[in-house]
Amino acid sequence: MLFGVIVGYMLGVSQKGAGSLPVAATTTASTAPQPTTVVTEQELQGWRNILATDPKNVRANAELANRLYDAGRYAEALPYYQQACTLDPKNVNVSTDFGTALYYAGRTDEALAQFDRSLAIDAKHGQTLFNIGIVKRDGRNDPKGAIAAWERLLASAPDYPDAARVRSMIAELKTRAS
Repeated sequence: MLFGVIVGYMLGVSQKGAGSLPVAATTTASTAPQPTTVVTEQELQGWRNILATDPKNVRANAELANRLYDAGRYAEALPYYQQACTLDPKNVNVSTDFGTALYYAGRTDEALAQFDRSLAIDAKHGQTLFNIGIVKRDGRNDPKGAIAAWERLLASAPDYPDAARVRSMIAELKTRAS
């Protein structure tokens, strides 16, 4: 009975929004963001219990990955993001979150490759383009690549929620280059 209550609770927890795990503008892989959410081992175990009986549950894989990510346990999140992407290869949001976790786990090349896979799903996905800019700026020291990604973002998604911030970051990089 208790297991059923835990599973019901876990399934009732709202799923994170797509691409809602942005790479912070002032953060590098070596200084990944501090965990933003308190995640209990009991909560993680609830998702693991679901996966023990249903390993192909896309939502449970993605939710466990998201919770581990939120706890700053990026490397631990990777196999669950990988599994979710394998099971639902058209889910651009999980794909982008996977790329972000790869970056914070210190795997910059793999992060950029994963973002390329995200763009193959949706070439105008704002969060992916934003994250590519961050990784190119901070992880690759490639300001031109960052500017290109962000300009593509603004051209394809002019209503992007952080458009003003993106414009500011572009201007900052252009000022540094001159």
